[in-house]
Amino acid sequence: MREILPALSRWYAEGSPFGLATVVAVSRSAPRDPGAAMAVGPGDEVVGSVSGGCVEGAVFELAREVVASGEAHLRTFGYSDDDAFAVGLTCGGEITVLVRRVSPEDDPGFAAVAESVAAGRPVTVATVTGGPAPRGASLAVWPDGETWPAGGTPGTLGADGLDAAVTADARGELAQGTSELRHYGPRGERREDSVGVFLHSFAPPPRMLVFGAIDYAAAVARIGGFLGYRVTVCDARPVFATPQRFPDGVEVVAEWPHIHLSGTETDDRTVICVLTHDPKFDVPLLEEALRRPAAYIGAMGSRRTHDERMARLREAGLREDELSRLRSPVGLDLGARTPEEVAVSVAAEIVALRWGGTGSPLTATTGTIHHRSPGTAPG
Repeated sequence: MREILPALSRWYAEGSPFGLATVVAVSRSAPRDPGAAMAVGPGDEVVGSVSGGCVEGAVFELAREVVASGEAHLRTFGYSDDDAFAVGLTCGGEITVLVRRVSPEDDPGFAAVAESVAAGRPVTVATVTGGPAPRGASLAVWPDGETWPAGGTPGTLGADGLDAAVTADARGELAQGTSELRHYGPRGERREDSVGVFLHSFAPPPRMLVFGAIDYAAAVARIGGFLGYRVTVCDARPVFATPQRFPDGVEVVAEWPHIHLSGTETDDRTVICVLTHDPKFDVPLLEEALRRPAAYIGAMGSRRTHDERMARLREAGLREDELSRLRSPVGLDLGARTPEEVAVSVAAEIVALRWGGTGSPLTATTGTIHHRSPGTAPG
């Protein structure tokens, strides 16, 4: 929903009801993950996608019906062996979509949620998908100890016990940055499964830290922003570390790289790209990077540079298990030459590592196309 939020916020502020379709469950080779969203607003304006084109036509019609009736619907779409032309997923997967109407009257807490998502503030939205609780009812949950935005209302799922159980689980999902469908009893009983509740977590965007303010860094920063990362470029040389040399929205810092990283919080979703290929910068930087949480640590340089760098890092006392985290030379073998091509190579390696991909051409592989391994996805 993060990508379509500007349109949703505009419709909500105008008081125009819209149909919001959200993927709440997937199986097999489904093209989108839980949380993927599509909305149909006034004038039949459509934003977002739930399947990459397979079932959007059917979801569009369903969303229009939901806006007219106010009644939320849950619909499962899958490939039909009996009729390949029927509405379904030709990839062979299956998705379950919840469609509900959103307006100030239907969901008074939506504005507070939208404000949090836009500001990068963590929030989980719990929505009833079926059972004795009212389908489409929603509850917003912020991290423990945090208050709602001004004027915000958390909503309710229809029962105090259910609200309490879901709130506790939603905070756990938010800490992990995951979204999933859970089941409860009508009063929140955990050993029952009569009520389906989709927990949709909006964690802050993951960080991409790019060290070395060179032309390659500008290209990597651009594609990092495209992939949903919050990007920072750092270089010790102020003449190169200037905002004018980088895309809008990129934070640019003039500071020694290892000093900046030592004062920066990282986690298991953080991506670190070391493009300095200068020992006085990258050796102390990698000493710091390889001893802290990160999803990806890549360093630019030739194979000779890599060998020399590894020798210096061993001399600095890094263990082999720490050194094994380093992706160097950085990127996949695409034959890249230009800064933009190199950025694609780096991004491809980050995505492959995130989802457990091989980096091989799909024509040379068999089995599922859409990997479902735990990742470090933005959002």
